[in-house]
Amino acid sequence: MTYHFVDMDQYPRRAHFAHFLTQPNPHLGVTVEVDVTELVSLCRARDWSFYLAMIHLTALAANAVPELRQRIRAGAIVEYDRCDTSHIELLEDGTYCYCTLCHDPSQSLEAYMAEAEARRAKARSGGSIVEDEGVEGLFFLTSLPWLHYTQLTQPTAGAEDSNPRISWGRYEADAHGRLMLPLTLLCHHSLVDGLQLARFYDEVQKRLSGLHM
Repeated sequence: MTYHFVDMDQYPRRAHFAHFLTQPNPHLGVTVEVDVTELVSLCRARDWSFYLAMIHLTALAANAVPELRQRIRAGAIVEYDRCDTSHIELLEDGTYCYCTLCHDPSQSLEAYMAEAEARRAKARSGGSIVEDEGVEGLFFLTSLPWLHYTQLTQPTAGAEDSNPRISWGRYEADAHGRLMLPLTLLCHHSLVDGLQLARFYDEVQKRLSGLHM
């Protein structure tokens, strides 16, 4: 994953960036319900993991928003050309390990799913909660599939931790029979405002609505 430093002299949010760096809790998060009806149908028809498919679609959506690819490094901003993901894999003993997946937008969903299943199997057989190299350029993802929640508080490593967190709960049918999923995004407010949060959800729903059997 390659990156470049953002030119702070030309950066329009320089004052906002500096302001939120001084805050003890500078993270901004929101939970929104998204319609996953088509994705659930597709995964059932092709015997795919909904979890792995959702990881890929949300990663592609997040990569489409440049601010979500930015990270804070020693008071400066670096922007990655592409960010991959580290997600949680549940183990048989009730604990979990981390698994890193690549998200090449030119790769087909079929090819991604095959590769993701192989990576998850490898992680489950010998994984740990030690992140791979290049952790700065990752999105952190997890799921709470036992609950259809309305709000989620996620842990961070500190005030300068700028890796976005993406989480979701259990999908449930609404009054119209559509399957709705609570999807949470947590970001660093020095880099991201409400406008970018909204763009992420627009990108997610665009991809979910564009699926075909």
